[in-house]
Amino acid sequence: MNCNNDENAAYIPEGLAEAIEYFSDPDACFETIKTLRWPNGVECPHCIREGVTCKDVHFIESRKIWRCKSCGKQFSVKVGSVMEDSPLSLKLWLTAIWLIANTKNGTSSCELARHLKIRQATAWFVFHRVREAMRTGSYEKMSGTVEADETFIGGKAKNMHKGTRKATGRGMTGKAVVMGLLERPSQKPSKVRLKHIKDTKRSTLHKEIAQNVEHGSEVFTDALPSYENLDSRYIHQAVDHAMCYAIGAVHTNGLENFWCLLKRTIRGTYVSVNAPHLFRYLDEQAFRFNERGDNDAGRFMKVASSVGGKRLTYKELTRETKG
Repeated sequence: MNCNNDENAAYIPEGLAEAIEYFSDPDACFETIKTLRWPNGVECPHCIREGVTCKDVHFIESRKIWRCKSCGKQFSVKVGSVMEDSPLSLKLWLTAIWLIANTKNGTSSCELARHLKIRQATAWFVFHRVREAMRTGSYEKMSGTVEADETFIGGKAKNMHKGTRKATGRGMTGKAVVMGLLERPSQKPSKVRLKHIKDTKRSTLHKEIAQNVEHGSEVFTDALPSYENLDSRYIHQAVDHAMCYAIGAVHTNGLENFWCLLKRTIRGTYVSVNAPHLFRYLDEQAFRFNERGDNDAGRFMKVASSVGGKRLTYKELTRETKG
């Protein structure tokens, strides 16, 4: 059981079996979300939306809600979070967060629906809302030694219907481009950063590197011509994969290994991913990779404590697909 000396800290089970047993109690679920979401005291989410921080709230025990003495509005632990307007119980939400945060190769919405006894469409919506909580937001720039590489996500031409294959073409045509940056470890484990980009042109790749990597860092890439002329800002070295995969420390093997993990998840678990939603799947996989040094309870806490201040409605989610 994960406890610390802070009497206000949330009680977090250490394993799935213990989590299922503990979160079967609605009061335990309530206290867990409340403590993780507001470690420094409950704040009114309605006031926060107006740019004001207000802790002058009154708790209504019988209904498990609060009333803000400033704006007069009522709110629950779900309001102002990815769980807002969800009819699902906190027990189901916490179980879903645990599974999504800790299943190495991901969990499909069909499998989650079976576990939680809910509709597949509901499980799909829950997944994307949890992925929204996994998003880090702003990043500090990477430094030291950074690997840069890109990969293509999409169906194999040999597995497509002949008409589809003819329309999309072979090779990389019709596939989504994902750029990855991996900061090699000095003392901490390596970290990755991913982005769905429009193409592999020089202007696109150079822009992403400039936005995410500190000036003067070492940048290792393959021999793609688009990476040329990085020398003006970085210590750039490239390895030609047609000749070899490493020249001493100059290689992109860290990212190549990560691409294997990513594609195993997408092909083996999700099977097919809509391009407009791809960035959410990338956030999920990057989170689990970057937090691999933590235990299940630690990853669960990181996601559960990040549900506040984020909102994703079904209309917004489906608009991404239509757009």
